Amino acid sequence: MKKNQFYILIVFLGIIELSNAQKKDDNIGTEVVNVVKPYTPTISDAYKIKDVPSLEDNETTKKEEVKYQIFSFPVASTFVPAKGKAAAVEKPKEEKLYNNYATLGYGNYNTINGELFVNHDIDNYQYVGGMFRYLGSNGGVKNAVLDNDYSDALLGGMYGYNRRETHFKFDASYKREAYNWFGLPLANPNFNSVTALSIKPIHTYNTIKGSSELSVDKSYFDRLQVNYIGFTDDYGSRENRFVVKPSFKLDINDILVKLKFNLDYAATAFDKSYQLAPPITDASFAINKSNLIFSGYPSFTFTKNDFSIDLGAELTYLARLKNTFAGADLENDSKFFVYPKVKLSYKVVGDLMVFVAGADGGLQQNTYENFVTQNKFFSPTLEVVPTDNQLNLHAGLNGKLANALSYNVKASYDSSKNKALIISNPYLSNPSENYTYGNSFSVVYDEVKTISFFGELKADVNKNINLGINAQFNTYTVANQEKPWNLPAVKVSFTSNFNIGPKFYAGTQLFYVGERNDKFTNFTGFANPDSIQTLEGYFDINANVGYKHNDRLTFFLRGNNLANQNYQRWLNYPVQGVQVVGGASYKFDF
Repeated sequence: MKKNQFYILIVFLGIIELSNAQKKDDNIGTEVVNVVKPYTPTISDAYKIKDVPSLEDNETTKKEEVKYQIFSFPVASTFVPAKGKAAAVEKPKEEKLYNNYATLGYGNYNTINGELFVNHDIDNYQYVGGMFRYLGSNGGVKNAVLDNDYSDALLGGMYGYNRRETHFKFDASYKREAYNWFGLPLANPNFNSVTALSIKPIHTYNTIKGSSELSVDKSYFDRLQVNYIGFTDDYGSRENRFVVKPSFKLDINDILVKLKFNLDYAATAFDKSYQLAPPITDASFAINKSNLIFSGYPSFTFTKNDFSIDLGAELTYLARLKNTFAGADLENDSKFFVYPKVKLSYKVVGDLMVFVAGADGGLQQNTYENFVTQNKFFSPTLEVVPTDNQLNLHAGLNGKLANALSYNVKASYDSSKNKALIISNPYLSNPSENYTYGNSFSVVYDEVKTISFFGELKADVNKNINLGINAQFNTYTVANQEKPWNLPAVKVSFTSNFNIGPKFYAGTQLFYVGERNDKFTNFTGFANPDSIQTLEGYFDINANVGYKHNDRLTFFLRGNNLANQNYQRWLNYPVQGVQVVGGASYKFDF
């Protein structure tokens, strides 16, 4: 303790002395310092740290893995991105569409082809239009003795109305056709030039048509079709046909219910009948047929996933109102018919493979006008009765083999009663009409069963090339006739269309029709053992090419029967040789 006090005392005395020294005069004066020896500094050795320090730990500490975690939560943003703009794409120039066109062509055999179509919009909902078409030729069939020229002229008009859910259209037309019964059986030894001069083979057909259709969208009422066809020839034949087809539809719990009706009335009259056996060769026995067909067809359509089925049945009533043949009144019987109406489809592999099948039937109204559409050389002496298509079964596959290649294969079985077969008329022993020299055709009816196989391929190679080929093979069984007259066993066709740049286009149609059989009865009307004639199958090539000068004017060139085959489409009726027609088509607006 005393030692501490001693230290305190020494510090205290030092402070007093310092204070006394500060009170002396601030001028301390000047003194001289003599340096006896110069100062020489030295630097001692520095201790350097090693570059790599040694570690005393047995192992280096491992690097810890760092984990990152984001805690996200919504944040209100007022950012509005700018709207994107599509990159500019060079568009092809759109071709202007015109409402009217005129076509005129001329070719060998003095062939003239002309068409005129005009259309005008009355307002936003109504339009009217008109059409004229003509095709005629001077004939020129090789080895033909009689005139074989033909002409086909049509004049028509139309009216349409479309507003909201209501759609209505009406068409009316008049057509005149003129053809010659030039297909004489030249093997007949009694035939000579004098006989040929006495035949006036030309005959004409006149057709008046009127058709209308009314449809309403979003309604139980689907559509109503009303058609009239009046058909006459220059031999006193006449035919009137009325067809009325109303239909309704209703969707109930994903089930589509349809109800269709069909009222079909046809009355056909001929001034004469074709008598086969002497001594009656030109008797003017009239033929009159009137048939009324009324049918109702309800159906139910179920669809689920890839499966769809349409179930229905058709109930048909046939009333024979008039039935006179060769001067005799036949029984006017009436009958009821019931036909299945079943269709189903199943997508086996999406759109790549779709299975379809069905069973149906119906009563078909045959008419003089329908027969002439198939063959222009009928005699005006036909017996016209309906065909009972008792049952048609079919099944097949359709779909795509690739994006641009589609296919369709189908097998079918058909059983028909009173099926119409086209057959040659006999050469009468004492012909008195221009069509009684074995140069006209008639129809006979038989029960025919048909088994068919059909295959088709279509390829859209690109937007400028599309191709198609199809083939059908048929086997027929007849009950009463010797052969299925004029029904081919094979049909094959190939079509192609090309766009060659923006200016040129071209197309081809190749088809083959297999052998057919016909029956020719010579002179007396009694069939000889060798009366069955075989018509050879024929191959035909058609082609067309065109040049688009501009949006309005196009030049074209068409060729038919380019293989120059002198084949017979019907017995004793060969066709013209190579046919070439060139012309131009012009589009315009009023």
